[in-house]
Amino acid sequence: MKRLPFSGWHLVLAPLALLFALPLVWLLVSSVMSNAEINRFPPALWPQGIKLDGYRYVLGNALFPRWFLNSFIVSAVAVTANLVLGTLGGYAFARIRFAGSKIVLGLMLATMVIPFQLTMIPTFLVMKQLGLIDTLGALIVPSLVTPLSVFLFRQFFVSLPRELEEAAWIDGCGRLRILVSIVLPLARPALSTVAVLTFLATWNDLTWPLIAINSDSTYTLQLGLTTFQGQHHTQWSAVMAGNVITVLPVLLGFLLAQKAFIRSLASTGLKG
Repeated sequence: MKRLPFSGWHLVLAPLALLFALPLVWLLVSSVMSNAEINRFPPALWPQGIKLDGYRYVLGNALFPRWFLNSFIVSAVAVTANLVLGTLGGYAFARIRFAGSKIVLGLMLATMVIPFQLTMIPTFLVMKQLGLIDTLGALIVPSLVTPLSVFLFRQFFVSLPRELEEAAWIDGCGRLRILVSIVLPLARPALSTVAVLTFLATWNDLTWPLIAINSDSTYTLQLGLTTFQGQHHTQWSAVMAGNVITVLPVLLGFLLAQKAFIRSLASTGLKG
């Protein structure tokens, strides 16, 4: 019997990949349809012609560039903060033994199972006391560091051999110097993974901005797209076009970091 030139798993994974890609394909196709074609029943599977009315409507909105910039600022600050604070916290839990470290780690991980709906009101009250409501600070501060980023870094650092750091100790390096000069260059897969996950979470967040932001000029991209949906009429072509523009940075970021992302998932595991 002749063997297949590829793994048998590809026969299962290829149809699944197509199935998961269908919503993205439909989003792209719908973005070049007219509102009449989108609202038709039964729905049209292919546009009668490429129509860019939705993109013109979105890009013609004076506030759209501002929304895009707001989302970029919030996501960039959140990613940077999680990379810096997450590495410090993860390295401390992985290498520094202090009283109650396991208890603190366990309590931190336990917060990951608390639904956002339970912390939503306390977070709002804290942001209100800080005077950050209706500012980008209200979106940035709660995302400066997450338990997931600390945990992923901790798991990666635990997997690294201690001998590398011990050699640096003998040469007189301190912990911070070891972290920056030796550990972080080896932690690129973990850095990429945390960056991608943090970017996805902040870029796609709608619930918290919907609560914390009131002014149109402070909207994020996700929140701004909801203005295209009215009570009596919805610009579906604009909604689809706006979502295509929103998805592009996410796809680009994942494609650039996918190899490091996969290596990190394979190496972190549940060790320690």
